[in-house]
Amino acid sequence: MTITSSTGTAAEPTAERADTAAVGASAQPDGSARQHQVNDFFELNRRVKEAGLLERGAKSYIPRAIVLTLAFAGAGTLLALLGSSPWQLLVAALFGVLFTQAAFLSHDAAHQQVFANGRRNEWLARLVGNGVVGLSYAWWAKKHGKHHANPNTIGKDGDIEPGIIAFVPDDAQQRNGLAGWFVRRQGWMLFPLLLFFGLSLHVHAIDAVARAKKVKQRKAEAALLAVRLIAFPALVIWAAGLWMGLGFLAVQLAVFGVYMGASFAPNHKGMPIIPKDTKVDFLQRQVLTSRNIRGGRLIDWGMGGLNFQVEHHIFPRMPSPNLHKVKPIVEEFCAEREIPYTEAGLVESYVIVTRYLNRVGLGYSDPMECPIIAQYRPR
Repeated sequence: MTITSSTGTAAEPTAERADTAAVGASAQPDGSARQHQVNDFFELNRRVKEAGLLERGAKSYIPRAIVLTLAFAGAGTLLALLGSSPWQLLVAALFGVLFTQAAFLSHDAAHQQVFANGRRNEWLARLVGNGVVGLSYAWWAKKHGKHHANPNTIGKDGDIEPGIIAFVPDDAQQRNGLAGWFVRRQGWMLFPLLLFFGLSLHVHAIDAVARAKKVKQRKAEAALLAVRLIAFPALVIWAAGLWMGLGFLAVQLAVFGVYMGASFAPNHKGMPIIPKDTKVDFLQRQVLTSRNIRGGRLIDWGMGGLNFQVEHHIFPRMPSPNLHKVKPIVEEFCAEREIPYTEAGLVESYVIVTRYLNRVGLGYSDPMECPIIAQYRPR
């Protein structure tokens, strides 16, 4: 993991460095320091608000929506015209990219970033998320809300709950046999597994709408999912034929899964893990567990603004087009308060995530210690 200060210098942290990492006076557990922690966030919020970057408005999303709509129209035209041609597999890959871009738009709407009106945001997220992408808005909102409240916190962040991959050393150490063999190599298995991530998201959507006890607008979600997960595959098979259609759907799902997973994985994986019962103030919890991805406007577009993960976690309702504008403010503020601000290149981040997962799987007891936790530990 690369810790980058506002001056751009980088250092490779170790457990020893983590124990002595400077996170400012706000890391001390006394009452006055905790008040200072709260004041830190409100001071940063004041600076950002004065810069006018918290204002929400659909205008900044109109060009993005137009381009995405035209791209879907073009891809649909190619699907209809090419028949059973092998070129359909390229169209399938294009659809995989477009569905992921639509997911980014649904993500922003679910975070109340597009409209000032919450109900409009909710319906936009539902229409795009369920009807275009094939996800469940209700399932995502519940899961993602818990993640934002407690990123990388054991027992509270569902994104690090044990599954096929173990993100916490204790979970990895409990596995043996075939599962143990797999977990020791899980870092190398990440991207192959992402080939099936899209299918997994669709299955979670269906399961949530069908079986979850409380689903707001359940009928609407079910109808929209049916359009995406039944009508669209039927259209593909009608246009491309049975076997080419099945190949089309397999490629589209694979590209969608890899693209989605590759966009979300660098943001928190390989960053400090916070023990369940440890109290950390909001600002430091969000900054210390998040990683930005460098790369300019191409990365901004490719990751849908998720490359500004630090800023997004501090200001989850900020429109994603404003995230690159707020970055210098946040980076400067973190430097003032001596809060480590992390960013890396895209490929570099994948290397970090792969190494981290392998270290977890190999039984390292503390592969990435949170510097603020070290400050709280009794000496």
